[in-house]
Amino acid sequence: MRPFITGLAATLALLALAPAAVSQGKKAEEISEKARTQGMAEAPAFAKAAGVACNVADARFIGKNADKKAKTTTSYYEIDCDQGVGFVLSAVEGGATTSFTCIEANTPGPDGKPSSLACKLPGNADPKSDFGPILAAAKVQCTPEAVRGIGQSATATYFEIACQGSPQGYILKTSAPIDAAKPVEATDCMLYDGGQSNISCTLRTKEERLAIVDTLAASAGNGCAVKDRKYVGQSQSGSAFFEAACNDGKGYMYRVDAGQLAQTYECAKASGIMGGCTLTDAKEAMMEQNGLYTRLSKAAGFNCDVSKYAPFPGPAGKDIVEMACSNRPDGGVGVFGGPNDKPIVYDCARAPIAGYRCSFTKLDTSGYGSVTADLKAVGKASCTVSNARIIGKTAKGTTYMEVACSDGLKGYVMEYTAELKPIEAIGCAFSGQCKLPGNT
Repeated sequence: MRPFITGLAATLALLALAPAAVSQGKKAEEISEKARTQGMAEAPAFAKAAGVACNVADARFIGKNADKKAKTTTSYYEIDCDQGVGFVLSAVEGGATTSFTCIEANTPGPDGKPSSLACKLPGNADPKSDFGPILAAAKVQCTPEAVRGIGQSATATYFEIACQGSPQGYILKTSAPIDAAKPVEATDCMLYDGGQSNISCTLRTKEERLAIVDTLAASAGNGCAVKDRKYVGQSQSGSAFFEAACNDGKGYMYRVDAGQLAQTYECAKASGIMGGCTLTDAKEAMMEQNGLYTRLSKAAGFNCDVSKYAPFPGPAGKDIVEMACSNRPDGGVGVFGGPNDKPIVYDCARAPIAGYRCSFTKLDTSGYGSVTADLKAVGKASCTVSNARIIGKTAKGTTYMEVACSDGLKGYVMEYTAELKPIEAIGCAFSGQCKLPGNT
């Protein structure tokens, strides 16, 4: 995440003109009809040469700068496009034409003085309002409160956006010249707060951005008075994760999708999520949780001394976890609800029938003992199960599972009810649905 860009200071240096070449005297804010006429006559061709994709609705000639040392003459124009952002064009006589958005052109110089090339056309009076199509292309819901130009690379232009009514902000990577019809990437400013990039967000502070954690804690309704806050990171699916440490010693991880709180995890249950919590010491809480899951598992008839666990996504009121056991080689998936709900544990061999797959337990012949017993229950006593895979579900809600046998002979396709009760087993020689090694 270290794109090479020309910083805004360098961009401004490219835009700089000798004051005398741009000065319009006391009427600097006025745009003469002559400047507009010349601009409309000359600027569209220069805009096309610079690769700006727009229909020029208004234009003005700004001025010329003769560089005696470089022996070049550069003409400057401002254009207002019929849609999207406006630009300042820098056209070198006999050379290339470059473009800069009004956001960049309006930025004060390093000395703090107003830019001599600031956009003045009426259509460019509020450049940030022209970013609507750009943000839509980036699939970001944000009404810009402020926009800052960061700089350009050979193929991209970078901006920082601060959103109205939200501490959130984004880094936008657009084409160069900027064009809403071309790919636009938006990255949350929080990804740049670690200081590992030559790009940073400055329109708001890191602390202002992290105030979202307080909002998430309030939305979660878990009674957390936030003591410390952290942006954890972004998953491959695009979810953002935040951590809160609470005054009472507890901690929570919050998952945010499309700007809304999607799920809350107690830190004791978040060890497998984005590296787990770091603001609170969750070790003691995890030990307590191990003991709780041990008791619940045994109440469900599954003798497991829980050594570690990891949560599955589940509906409100349901606690669904994978559990590893210190007293047996196979683990299970527990589905635990409220105090009046009966605890259920699926051993890892049959958990896929219920829609869960274990990651802690490596299944072998001994791990498939429950499936071997199910085969015997339907009259197939000659097979010790060594492997299995889910084929699919039927319209009536039962599930087909293929099993392979340790002796290498062809296995079976088993049909299970939703309660994991075996109904029947059909030999692979007759089913035509088997794919496991030894069954084809």
